[in-house]
Amino acid sequence: MLTIIIIILAIAFILYTLLGGADFGAGIIESLAGRREEVTISKAIAPVWEANHVWLILAVVILFTAFPMVYSSLSTVLHIPLMIVLLGIISRGTAFTFRHYDVVLDKSHKYYTLLFRVSSFVTPIFLGIILGAMMLGRITFDTSRSFYEVFMAPWLNIFCFSMGIFATCLFAYISAIFLVGETKIDRERKMYVRLSKRFMIGTMLTGLLVFTMASVSGHNLVKQFSQSITSIVTLVVATVLCPVIWHFLNKEKNKTVYLRIGVSLQVTLVLIGWFYIQFPVLIKLNNGTSLTFFNTQAPYATLYQLLIALIVGLIVIIPGFVYLFRVFKIKSNE
Repeated sequence: MLTIIIIILAIAFILYTLLGGADFGAGIIESLAGRREEVTISKAIAPVWEANHVWLILAVVILFTAFPMVYSSLSTVLHIPLMIVLLGIISRGTAFTFRHYDVVLDKSHKYYTLLFRVSSFVTPIFLGIILGAMMLGRITFDTSRSFYEVFMAPWLNIFCFSMGIFATCLFAYISAIFLVGETKIDRERKMYVRLSKRFMIGTMLTGLLVFTMASVSGHNLVKQFSQSITSIVTLVVATVLCPVIWHFLNKEKNKTVYLRIGVSLQVTLVLIGWFYIQFPVLIKLNNGTSLTFFNTQAPYATLYQLLIALIVGLIVIIPGFVYLFRVFKIKSNE
C-alpha cells in the first residue's frame, strides 16, 4: 500500500515537472523572445496552465496526509522559500489571467506582463532551491541555534542556488521544445528551435554545475550516482537522447510528437535517476539522520483511506485531463 502511494507521488512530481515546468518556462521564453511571441505563448498555455497545478496539489496532499512529519518540517524550516514559491505561483496566475482575459487593453497590461515574466523566473528558482535544501543535509530542528542557522542556512547556499538555476534552465528547455509545435509561423518556429538548442546546452551545463557545487558544499553527488547502476544508465540514456532531439529540431518540418516524447522521456529518466539515489530519503538532516518514507509514514488506517481517495480521484481526473489535452492540444495541432 505504501509503495503504491509513493509511486503516485513520484508520478505527480514528474507530471508537474513536465507540464507545470513547461508553463513556467513559457514565461521565461517570452522574456527572451519579446512581445511579438506573446500572443502565441498565451494561446498555448491558456487552456491548460491552471489544470497543471493539480499535480502539485496532489503531491502536497500526499505529503500532508501520508508523511505529516515531512510536511511539517518543510513548512517550518523552509517556510521562506516556500512562501516565495507560493507568492510566485499566485502572482503569475493572477497576472496571466488579467493580461489574457482583460477586455480592456490599457497601460496595466505591461505591468501584468512584467509580473508574469518575473514570477516565471523566480518560482522555478526557488522550487530548485527547496529541492536542493532537502538533499544537502543542512536542515536542523535545534531551536537553540540562531534564526539564520535554522531558517536560512539550509537553503541560502551555492548548491541550492545551482539547483535553482538548473530547474529554471530545465523548465525553459521543456517549454521551448513544446512551443515548437504551437505555431504555424515559420519565423517563430525557427526561433523556438534555436532556443530549444540553447536551453538544451544550458541545461547540460547547469547540470554539471550542480554536481560541481555539490562537491564544493560537501555533498558527494557524483559518488552517489557512480554507485548506482540504475542512475548511471538513466543519465547516459537521457544524454544520448540529446543528439536525437537535436536531429528532429533540424528537420524542416519538425516532428512535434517525437520532440515532445523525447524531452518527456529525457526529463523522466533524469528524475528516475535522482529518485533512485535518494530513495527512501525525503529530507537529509545535518545530524546524519534522515526523514524517510518509512520513518515518517502515517498510521495504516490513514494510508488506507488516502489510497482509496487517490484511486477515486485519479479515476475522475485522468479522463478530464485526456479530454482537455485532446481538445486543446492534439486536435489544435493536427
